Amino acid sequence: MITFNDQELQVSGKIDYDNAQDYYLNGLRVIQSQSKFPLVVNLAELESGSTLALAVLVRWLRQTPQAQGLQFKAVPAKMMNIIQASHLQDDLNIVQ
Repeated sequence: MITFNDQELQVSGKIDYDNAQDYYLNGLRVIQSQSKFPLVVNLAELESGSTLALAVLVRWLRQTPQAQGLQFKAVPAKMMNIIQASHLQDDLNIVQ
């Protein structure tokens, strides 16, 4: 589920093959409705930090100004391992 509260795009639930496109489109609508960037994406309620979930986040990032308009917060440990193994930590703005 995608919600927008307190200037954060909050992602919850589990992104899987059946719903990844819906997550992408719902998040994209929120991102495109914003005028102030960077936008914080809070992943604290994301159930699984899979490569598929990471792919959705990267697709969102590509739709922002200069592909740098998102900051990622509360990244799950599994996803952080994937990010580091893929050397994406310099491309993704991860905040505390």
